[in-house]
Amino acid sequence: MRKTLLVAFVAALAMPLHAQTIDDGVLVDRGELRTGYMFTFDSWSDYWEGALKRRNGNIGTITTHVNSLVANYGVTDRLNVIADVPHVSTDASQGVLHGSRGFQDLTVSAKYKMLEHEGAPGVLRGFVVLSLGVPMTEYNLELLPLSIGIGSTRVGARGTLHLHLRNGWFVNGSAAHTWRGDVTLDRPYFFTDGEFTMSDEVEVPETVDYVASTGFISRVLVLTGFLSQQWTLGGGDIRRQDMPFPANRMNATRVGGTAMVPVAGVSNVIAQLAVARTLTGRNVGEATTFSTGLVYRFNRRTP
Repeated sequence: MRKTLLVAFVAALAMPLHAQTIDDGVLVDRGELRTGYMFTFDSWSDYWEGALKRRNGNIGTITTHVNSLVANYGVTDRLNVIADVPHVSTDASQGVLHGSRGFQDLTVSAKYKMLEHEGAPGVLRGFVVLSLGVPMTEYNLELLPLSIGIGSTRVGARGTLHLHLRNGWFVNGSAAHTWRGDVTLDRPYFFTDGEFTMSDEVEVPETVDYVASTGFISRVLVLTGFLSQQWTLGGGDIRRQDMPFPANRMNATRVGGTAMVPVAGVSNVIAQLAVARTLTGRNVGEATTFSTGLVYRFNRRTP
């Protein structure tokens, strides 16, 4: 959910506004590189322990800060490669648990345009995305919700359909399946989903997610509203009065919006702003998330 707030007309004429994420319907041009910095702030105090919504005074409010370096390169006019390097820090407002800090998971994605068809309403595009996520450090994955991640290697496949109407409006639908590798604990046993297991190897369940979005694109502004859902294929619930576990199911429905405009007086720079809210969930926090950042365009297009 890293998208944009931007600011001026002249810069917009030199740099058309588009988000480039794994679930949207656009690509950067061949030979073009866009790099940037994104900051995300996430906070919650209420959470779902299984289906039970509750608050835990031992941890208070959990806040997460993510500082990310992002890059997107146009290999061809149909293929983009996108990379994300996040540094994550977590904190709890109450209790004795200390937060965590460190580099989380490097994610690299290849986004390929399979379809483009122009008709009377507008342009229909279809995309496929393959993603690989690998932990960059050996962070502690047993301190959830204060861990910076779950330490699992991930492989994902995504499909997206994007209809861009001639009046500037668009609709976008995207779905993905993510396979997650096993993780290793620092102890030879664990208890989850009603079963005690003598092993340090934990099977992390796969996930599916869906994103539906609509919005408006012009030369000076991009506005988007979205609804996303994530389901975990298996896994158990958080035990009563216990900490989360990497193998828990983590389901969530989120709604949010984004905005993009060019930065006034600065050539080739886009500012980004996004906000999202978790509406319902299972074994996740009722989080409010804000993201902002700047992206710079290096145009090295070849003939």
